[in-house]
Amino acid sequence: MELLIAMAVGGIVMAAVMTSFLSQHDSYLVQDNVVEMQQNIRVAMELFTSEIRMAGYNPTRDISVGMVTATRGRLGFTQDLNGDGDTIDSNEAITYGFSLANDATSDGIADAGSASFGRNTGTATGAGGSGFQPIAENFQAVEFFYLMADGTWTLAPAATALDDIRGVRISLLVRAALPDSKFTNTMTYTSASGATWNSPYNDQFRRRLLTTTIHCRNLGL
Repeated sequence: MELLIAMAVGGIVMAAVMTSFLSQHDSYLVQDNVVEMQQNIRVAMELFTSEIRMAGYNPTRDISVGMVTATRGRLGFTQDLNGDGDTIDSNEAITYGFSLANDATSDGIADAGSASFGRNTGTATGAGGSGFQPIAENFQAVEFFYLMADGTWTLAPAATALDDIRGVRISLLVRAALPDSKFTNTMTYTSASGATWNSPYNDQFRRRLLTTTIHCRNLGL
């Protein structure tokens, strides 16, 4: 009888320990996913902020520099960082976006749900460069929203109006690397322009949305 009682008490204790362990393990996995998302989106946004602010940097005034691509899903610009009168050196022609393999229509939405977000550092003439190299993983969508010289905002500046861009508002949506079977995402994520990116998704992936506005100090000078 004493042995049965001891076994029963031991079983209750072990069950409580196992329940606590599983709960803490699940919490750890969730927090790990959240931290990874936050790191991805903040690293990308910090890079955008520091580089896009320099768009159009042109100390010699010998060449034309500035925005060369401005769409909802792609942003490209040139700058003369070393002041040698050209934009063929490292990091002097930059384009942000998903590669065509991950976003065939270049609308800023990853075709497969999520993908690595890239940075192309080719030259202004298209020669050389390294193609789209990933700077952050598990991105679902990006939107570039442009501030024009007249104070209006647009997702699609005309090719003849690229010189009128004065800033850009960036919205980034990142997805967790792994689903959470105990979570259903019913949130609606709205970009700066008001797009909802087909949300709510009603799936098991956690997401984060970050929006910031960057004023380009060298444009319009």
